[in-house]
Amino acid sequence: MTEPRDDTITFLGTGGARIMVAHQILASGGMWLSLSGKNILVDPGPGCIVQVNKRKLKAETLDAVLLSHRHLDHSGDVNVMIEAMTGGGFRGKGKFYAPSDAFGPEPVIYSYIKKFLDEVVVLKEGGKYELDGLKFETPLRHRHPVETYGIVFHSGGKSIAYVTDTRYFDDLLDAYKKADLLIINVVLTESRPTVDHLTLDEAEKIIAAVKPKEAILTHFGMNVWRAHPWEIAAGMTERTGIRVIAARDGMVFHLSELDGATT
Repeated sequence: MTEPRDDTITFLGTGGARIMVAHQILASGGMWLSLSGKNILVDPGPGCIVQVNKRKLKAETLDAVLLSHRHLDHSGDVNVMIEAMTGGGFRGKGKFYAPSDAFGPEPVIYSYIKKFLDEVVVLKEGGKYELDGLKFETPLRHRHPVETYGIVFHSGGKSIAYVTDTRYFDDLLDAYKKADLLIINVVLTESRPTVDHLTLDEAEKIIAAVKPKEAILTHFGMNVWRAHPWEIAAGMTERTGIRVIAARDGMVFHLSELDGATT
């Protein structure tokens, strides 16, 4: 596999939450986005460095690392990935984006690693950002135990929305309503009052309301994995009329696939 030249999203892991991550039935490496000529690593959970090398991606070609929030399954490999991006710190470069509490009393990034970066950017609700021409935004703070933001990327006339971990609330529908591609983290099969994660039914509700050209489910908890995500996605496709895909470890999605999609 060579470095993708067109706009792509590589799934370095599709597992989420503590038990799945602990057993590594599915990998937990996050996503590698190649958009508008830039490479950005999103939510590098435990094992990301292994997955990057397994997929023959080159960490030194990264332009930025981004965290939606500080939880371990999203940030476990952030230090090693920044070190790899900067050639062990010998070629300082790149940006690191994260919510403010990722830099608090228990920072996710070591102070010596931070010195390898060109810039550290604190994410906030309603924030708009640009990485050498690649524009993205964090429209809404999610409802999760730590400061958490979904992200909308804009590349090649398309909008890619990443709906990261959150409890369901109606504001999500408006925040991501213009997405051409919707990527949704789905940890739960059924709602649990004490757990701030989306369920399968809630993910389908978001897809039906937003009406993206395509949707991708990822970040599966154990029960979702046992329920066969590919079968779940097929059912959602039939009910919504929108193509829904269950991501697989190592899957590469080409944004050009959206060109022929209809809603």
